[in-house]
Amino acid sequence: MNATDLENFSSAWPGVAAAASREDEFVLSVAGRAFATLCLRGPERGRLSFAVEPEHFVELASQPDVVPAHYPARPFWITLTEPERFARDALENFVRRSYTLVRAGLSKRQQAALAALEPSAPMNRDERKRKT
Repeated sequence: MNATDLENFSSAWPGVAAAASREDEFVLSVAGRAFATLCLRGPERGRLSFAVEPEHFVELASQPDVVPAHYPARPFWITLTEPERFARDALENFVRRSYTLVRAGLSKRQQAALAALEPSAPMNRDERKRKT
């Protein structure tokens, strides 16, 4: 999975911003808070980091090719040292869950603003009849 892949599948999520940070890291964020990073250069190139639920942190971090992320200000982040060993669906689910976790930690005002950006659910037949 590369930066383009990450940006493509997350771009429809409300409030997502993608940017290169320090030229060596691709960062996905919501309301200014990172929820996934991809190392672009150096010996850690290709490593994907993201937030996980505290109750899943130990379980995930004990798997091969998964280590606690080296972000001291971000507890419960893990790094996949070889993301290519995971199915694409699994990677997308990890990143989507991280987005959900970080978004849930935003202020109520920020969450409401993001909710307003979500596409509304399609109306069912009864709702359409009432509108006409």
